[in-house]
Amino acid sequence: MSDDRTHVQEFFAARAAAWDSRFPDDGPAYTAAVAELGLREGDRVLDAGCGTGRALAPLRAAVGPSGVVLGADLTPAMLAAAVRAGRDRDARLLLTDVAALPVRSESLDAVFAAGLIAHLPEPGRGLRELARVVRPGGRLALFHPIGRAALAARQGRRITPDDLRAEPRLRPLLHGSGWRMTSYVDEDSRFLALAVRES
Repeated sequence: MSDDRTHVQEFFAARAAAWDSRFPDDGPAYTAAVAELGLREGDRVLDAGCGTGRALAPLRAAVGPSGVVLGADLTPAMLAAAVRAGRDRDARLLLTDVAALPVRSESLDAVFAAGLIAHLPEPGRGLRELARVVRPGGRLALFHPIGRAALAARQGRRITPDDLRAEPRLRPLLHGSGWRMTSYVDEDSRFLALAVRES
């Protein structure tokens, strides 16, 4: 596990400073995905694997000043980039592994996770931990600003059926981790799977 964590940290640390400039047009996709999470004024939400914090402003806008927004990431350089961009004004930032969150059980209303699942060394364990911190009936959004096929093409690879985000793989993975998938969209312009925490 420590080697996996180190690999993830090294991968993102090397890219943190230029991350936002590499993907400057993703803002509207983040805002739209946050809207589909159905947050309300006063809700408590976690951005799991928040990176440079591109979802933090729309999450803050959704829950308002009385809500709580947490941003958790494993890579110090990504959180430092979030601070440089001023996004720490919208959330409390936590340097932590999302598979071992320093958050009370059932204390959150929702989790937003952009691009996270592909970087979890043990996806089931990570999703179970996200379920632990969310109240029964709370929501999860697994998001990416482009779909699986477009992402594979960008990375110079082919999409395969064993992709963790393929619906036939993701649905049972979520179910076995305490979530029930309620919606699944995979198109060139976005990937968004929504789930509800089972009781």
